Amino acid sequence: MINLSILISSSEVSGPGGLFDLDATLPLVAIQFVLLTVILNVILYSPLLSIIEERKEYILNNLSKASEILAEANKLTEQYEQELTSVRKEAQLEITNSQKIHKEILETELNISQKYIDNLLDTITQDLLTKRDIALSSLDDVVKSLCGDIETRLSI
Repeated sequence: MINLSILISSSEVSGPGGLFDLDATLPLVAIQFVLLTVILNVILYSPLLSIIEERKEYILNNLSKASEILAEANKLTEQYEQELTSVRKEAQLEITNSQKIHKEILETELNISQKYIDNLLDTITQDLLTKRDIALSSLDDVVKSLCGDIETRLSI
């Protein structure tokens, strides 16, 4: 605390050369400031700004190219999706037509097989009926002959 009061008392200036002393150094400092500003602008800021501007143009060009490519990709995607839906519809139609044709073929083959089996059964039935009739008639003859034999033996 004591050091602070000593510092404040020693910083007091009496007479000219105070805090705002306006003499010939002020225009000199202003000229130095303007001169340094111009030199820095020419040496540092102008090339830096040109590089920043080139980079900005490069980025904008790449962004525009990317947006064009994205738009083209979206168009191609939409086109491929439309083609895919049409191909799916055609495939579904083809499948239903194929199923319909195969169903008709199966029905005709089943009808043909059924007719063949019916004819075969009719033939077998007719054959069995004729064999039965033949067997019955031969059995009838055998029974008659046996009856005749029994009668002859009984009559003896």
